[in-house]
Amino acid sequence: MPNILFAARSEKWEDYEHLLRAALEAEGLDCTLATDLAPDTVDYIVYAPNASVQDFTPFTRLKAVLNLWAGVEQVVGNPTLKVPLARMVDEEGLTQGMVEWVTGHVLRHHLGMDAHIVNPDRTWDTTPPPLSKDRPVTILGFGALGQACAAQLAALGFPVTGWSRTPKDLDGVLTSHGDDGLDAALSSAQILVLLLPDTPATTDLLNADRLARLPQGAVILNPGRGPLIDDDALLAALDAGRIAHATLDVFRTEPLPRDHPFWAHPHVTVTPHIASTTRPDSAARVIARNIARAESGAPLLHVVDRSAGY
Repeated sequence: MPNILFAARSEKWEDYEHLLRAALEAEGLDCTLATDLAPDTVDYIVYAPNASVQDFTPFTRLKAVLNLWAGVEQVVGNPTLKVPLARMVDEEGLTQGMVEWVTGHVLRHHLGMDAHIVNPDRTWDTTPPPLSKDRPVTILGFGALGQACAAQLAALGFPVTGWSRTPKDLDGVLTSHGDDGLDAALSSAQILVLLLPDTPATTDLLNADRLARLPQGAVILNPGRGPLIDDDALLAALDAGRIAHATLDVFRTEPLPRDHPFWAHPHVTVTPHIASTTRPDSAARVIARNIARAESGAPLLHVVDRSAGY
């Protein structure tokens, strides 16, 4: 009978307790689930990186840590964590939420909807937008989230390029990889979507030099991680008219400080980190399924590669 510690902020326990118990029971697991287990009795930790547990050394019989979040940058480098760390990959909740946010904002910018929603001068411009086939979209980051978004956009007729550090394929989508592939992927991107993880290799990936490689008037969507973009370089590109608009869901500091220039910039849309959030009902099922796999001797799903950082 495994012992499972729920390590997250107290308000999350209220959201998750009954859902996790139901999901664990549905998997046929007879287990103890609590927030206050003695460390040396714990087999699994259901974990949010902002929890009070930061030292894993006392958890001497720990088998795995199951992250509640898709992002693991706040825990992956913890030197006291010696057991497998599984990130949250939830197609029903996280993935679908990201697909809907990305698709909605791609269509918003593609159709020029802002000019119709806010039109104080009551202008009557009958110029139609291009069709989707004439609006290339590039997605940087081609993991589960990137591929799901690419498939949806390709189904709508957009020419989609997916870029990753290592080769990946998806039917109906042009793919590229590595530094050379990045240059080509940027040069065609009328709409650029950032879905990379936050690692030392991706910090400030979109700097002044790479922003200059985008087509004139490109639009940037960042629902990935705040540090992917050099904020000052982005503001300069927006002020110069090189970049037409940036819709940003993630930031280096969250909540975004009220005096940050993004709030007041006429060509920036701020959304409050809502593109892809963990839904407790579906996340509980993902966690229970992974624990059941481990207890049956099967390998855990979605184990983080510590060397890559995700």
